[in-house]
Amino acid sequence: MLGGRGAGKTRLGAEWVNSHVRGFPPLAERKYGRIALIGETLADVRDVMIEGPSGIVTLSRHDRPRFEASRRRLVWDDGSVALMFSSEDPESLRGHQFEAAWCDEAAKWRHAEACFDMLQFGLRLGERPRQIITTTPRPTPLLKRLLADADVAVTRMRTEENRANLAPGFLNAVEKRYAGSLLGRQELDGEMIEDREDALWSRQMIEEAVSTGHGPLRRIVVAVDPPASSRRTSDACGIVAAGLDDTGCAAVLADATLRAAKPQEWAARAVALYHALEADCLLVEVNQGGEMATAVIRTVDPAVPVKAVRARRGKWLRAEPVAALYQQRKVRHAARFAELEDEMCDFGPNGLSNGRSPDRVDALVWAITELMPDRAGNPRIRDF
Repeated sequence: MLGGRGAGKTRLGAEWVNSHVRGFPPLAERKYGRIALIGETLADVRDVMIEGPSGIVTLSRHDRPRFEASRRRLVWDDGSVALMFSSEDPESLRGHQFEAAWCDEAAKWRHAEACFDMLQFGLRLGERPRQIITTTPRPTPLLKRLLADADVAVTRMRTEENRANLAPGFLNAVEKRYAGSLLGRQELDGEMIEDREDALWSRQMIEEAVSTGHGPLRRIVVAVDPPASSRRTSDACGIVAAGLDDTGCAAVLADATLRAAKPQEWAARAVALYHALEADCLLVEVNQGGEMATAVIRTVDPAVPVKAVRARRGKWLRAEPVAALYQQRKVRHAARFAELEDEMCDFGPNGLSNGRSPDRVDALVWAITELMPDRAGNPRIRDF
């Protein structure tokens, strides 16, 4: 269970344990009598998982378990037992065996992989040993390993989904400050955000670009990277707008990218963005569609100035000078563009890790190169 802060992860874990002890469906089909409770520290197990506002003891509606602090365990009247363990001491799991386990905030564990691996050897009682992991995601080796495992069922929950159970004003306050940011996507939306080691952009570069803002803009362009077709499986149509301010810095203003769009649809969106921003021109890459790409825009609005550009170098070579401008803090983002940011931080020498075309990045590169041709290297573009 990957969730944002306050999304209800602890409540889920506590209800899961209580349901397994009592054999309540749909979470359990029979009673489980021996359970492991594992947190970052023993204090976390007690203060959050057992006695916290959403802990096991607090939520018990009847047959409340006894907490035996000296023996570090919960005991129910029917003999069921839940033992406490800390990620600080993986070896303490040796010699124990369980039917089930609740692992809380595993992304914070001190010795995460060693502790989790030791637990697996102890999950050997009953007909169907099982475990639940509740955590706010972080790109730790353990979480990445689990998410890549086809046998692991993954559930996600955003903080917004638990609004009714949170203090009035809390969500509005944190969303106002953190929504769309790297921290907000991780802590509120429960997303796993990580950098690709060989990517041209890093999350830190983008965070710095977003925080700086921009001044008055003296030139604005909308760049379009059309797909080869409008089939559902085809590439997206990258549409990114950017401007140039009086200090010589570029500002990314919008990402209006469309997927599986027909030519008239992406052309209409690009033209609408052009008018909304009062842009100077539309840049259209013509490698895929040739003259068709510019012609379809003319059918939407023949008065829009269109500049056709053709790529003569690979995507990586064209993007490198633009990424360098980010390092020099010459490019800023006027807002958060989550999908564009994800694509930027996943764009390596061999493209995106999922094999798809980096359409948003392509449009971004064309826009910045047009605005800053001297600083973005030789763009090798020409009019048609």
